[in-house]
Formats: sequence, C-alpha cells, structure tokens
Amino acid sequence: QVHLMESGGGLVQAGGSLRLSCVPSLSILTFNVMGWYRQAPGKQRDMVGTITNVFGAKYTDSVMGRFTISKDTRENTVDLQMNSLRPEDTAVYYCYARGYGTNEYWGQGTQVTVSS
Repeated sequence: QVHLMESGGGLVQAGGSLRLSCVPSLSILTFNVMGWYRQAPGKQRDMVGTITNVFGAKYTDSVMGRFTISKDTRENTVDLQMNSLRPEDTAVYYCYARGYGTNEYWGQGTQVTVSS
C-alpha cells in the first residue's frame, strides 16, 4: 500500500510564505505524476499544480507566479513552495500521486490558513 505523508502546513499572514513537503512510501520515480490539490470548506477539491517526469510542472491560474512545485530525488520529496499567500489560499492541501497505470494515491492532507 502506498502512503503519502505531507508536512509543512500552518498559519501565516497574508503575503507570507509556507513550504509543504510530501514524502511517499515508494521512490518518487515510481510515479508518473505527482502534485498538490487543495480543498477549501464547502468547495470541491481542485488541482494546485502537478509535475511529471517528462513535461515538468503546470499550475492552476490563481497560483501562477506564486507557487512552485519541485521534486528532489535524493531526498525523495515533492515540495510546494508557496509565496505571496492570500486568504483565498486557505484550504486543506493534499499530496497526490499517480502511477504509470490508473492507480491514484492521496495524502491525509495538511491545513494551510492565511490570515488577512
């Protein structure tokens, strides 16, 4: 069974930064796609950004230029650097992974709260 462990959430003021980290129980090279989703209260879970081994990273429009996804094969982590945070970024953030087939995996989520 694959596990994704997130860390790094917390409370920050608007304009601040946070860095989320995801450590899978398998090598990140096992997965075709990894990334981050978020879910605000009363809303659906939406993609923040994903990164693939071939095509690199892509982001939802609202975080372009503020958030960056990176992979570290040595540390076996996928990180989300979040800068210039806004109150509307407040959500539970989930690490996501998909293998080269159809199997998808989710972390347990980490809360990010941005105060105004």
